Amino acid sequence: MMITTVYKGAIITALMGTLSVLNACSTLPTQNSNNTSNMIVNPLTATMSEIDRQGRIAYVEEQGLGAAKISSLYIIRPDGSERQLIDQLNGYIYAPAWSADGKQLTYSKQAQRQPPKIYVYDTLTHAQTLVIGGKGSHLSATFSPDGQKLLYSSTASGNADIYELRLSDGSSSQLTTVPSTEVQPSYAPDGQSFVYVSDKSRAGRPRIYRYNFATKKSQLIATSGYATSPQLSLDGQRMAYLNGRQAAVMTLATGQVINLAETGLDEPARLSPSGSYAVYPMQNTQHSGQKGSSLVIRALSGGASYTISSKSGGLARSPVWGR
Repeated sequence: MMITTVYKGAIITALMGTLSVLNACSTLPTQNSNNTSNMIVNPLTATMSEIDRQGRIAYVEEQGLGAAKISSLYIIRPDGSERQLIDQLNGYIYAPAWSADGKQLTYSKQAQRQPPKIYVYDTLTHAQTLVIGGKGSHLSATFSPDGQKLLYSSTASGNADIYELRLSDGSSSQLTTVPSTEVQPSYAPDGQSFVYVSDKSRAGRPRIYRYNFATKKSQLIATSGYATSPQLSLDGQRMAYLNGRQAAVMTLATGQVINLAETGLDEPARLSPSGSYAVYPMQNTQHSGQKGSSLVIRALSGGASYTISSKSGGLARSPVWGR
């Protein structure tokens, strides 16, 4: 289970009609053209708002096992076009996250026999910068709304806690200090708070909390039991997360939950920039018997969906939709 692995291990681990009339999950063939106008005529994406249609999805593909594990970081358009390889290594790549303007991407890399380190990739210059290394495992970085800071989890002090890094000078401050496991932070769109995961209520039973910068206090977000990997929508009204083993989206004001799918990978949903769609990976079995997965894009209203196949036939993980 990937989320369980990241949470407990890596911390130390149709085409038919328009989107609105699709009744089943169709597979979208990948386009290799660099002409972005292809997105507009594709019937599956034509009904999307411009901010979603012209955005990009970053995700990880994994091939092999153990010491032979190869992880590749890609970005792709929501219609399956313009797939680009950003990074690759013999090891693991975790939890890519976009800056609010879509110009930068942060993620963790873990080479063989090394702890995870956090990098920032600039989509304009293609420069990759190590921003958090050294002692401990460093994971789950996310950008502040202004792009000036990163939240991340680290075991630098021996326990998994949440830290904030100022990118301009590399200075960091520890935000949580309780003797439990605090991981997977994600800023609220106004920058005044963040959501994160902790098992402080009961060891081994993670729940989602919101930390307020002004009060330096945390409040539990009501979910039904095991809940991890939160991400708030750009308007702050919805939260995508892993609800038990279901990729899910909650409306925070009402507590209403849409359980999208049990992915077979224990992966959360991630919201589109408009908050109208969600993306998540879904496991499938190839003819050779090797397990693989595809990306599913689903409308939250009506539930129409389509899939984008992975490039290598391996496991697609951790998709996140940016501008």
